[in-house]
Amino acid sequence: MEIPHQRLIYFQLTVETGSVRRAAARLDIAASAVSRQIGLLESALDATLLERRRDGVRPTPVGEMLLDYCERRTALDRRFSDELDAYQRLETGQIALCVGEGFVGDLIDHPLREFTEAHRGIRLEVDTGSTRQIIEAVVNDEVHIGLMYHEQVHPHLRFWHSTCQPLVLLMAPEHPLAEASGPLTLDALAEYPLALWHPGHGVRQLVDMAFQEAGKRPLVGIQTGSLEVLKHSARAALSVTLLPRFAAARELEEGTLVARDVVGRHFSQANAHMVTRVGRRMPRAALQLLRHLQHWMSAFRHEPS
Repeated sequence: MEIPHQRLIYFQLTVETGSVRRAAARLDIAASAVSRQIGLLESALDATLLERRRDGVRPTPVGEMLLDYCERRTALDRRFSDELDAYQRLETGQIALCVGEGFVGDLIDHPLREFTEAHRGIRLEVDTGSTRQIIEAVVNDEVHIGLMYHEQVHPHLRFWHSTCQPLVLLMAPEHPLAEASGPLTLDALAEYPLALWHPGHGVRQLVDMAFQEAGKRPLVGIQTGSLEVLKHSARAALSVTLLPRFAAARELEEGTLVARDVVGRHFSQANAHMVTRVGRRMPRAALQLLRHLQHWMSAFRHEPS
């Protein structure tokens, strides 16, 4: 049953003040208007709500039930208003992200820590996935934001920000290729074992296309779905690997890995992307996070050249 909110207010105020006349004075309307609204309420409920006594009106048993309903409804309205205010002030809410594994360190080390410290009531859900899985999660509204490498055109993706993040060859400092003075050729790479993502991964697709166009085959020593395996194998000088710099930012800073540029358009024109679904109305907190990540993540600090 739908009860007009105004009638509930008239009824509740009449009970609180003890008379129709005092309720009307509080509302600055005629007493007859209050009586009429309460009468309509009694007709709708098919019950008497007030009994008149010498000292004023008192609620009947049904009136007591309705009064309890009014109080609970008022509390619920107040709670919703408070929650909405907190949400709009970015004090509460939830943001879901799906990101390529290479973004994890860059994402969590500084940007997410700073964001959560500023917005402690915001809960974050962060999952990793392949480029295909990220696209599906964003398009199906399973997550608000996707961070992916190696663009795949999709009609339902909105590219908020993209940066050129070339693939570089990563290796241990003592590796023979670490002494190279200029960009390395595929001929040089083909002589050493490579640690690569499994076929189908976005980075692996770039590597395979580059070698195919050059008419060469990479010497694949390790195939994996783990970023840590790629970096560990390179640090151990077991192999070399191809990744964007931001995926190994900590190791490069510590000096446990070194990076060398590689000749080839597939390597130099690779991009990192921040995406959402076209047409999705983003929560204010998610929009704030998009701007924060664009400004603070290494993967998105530089515009494409």
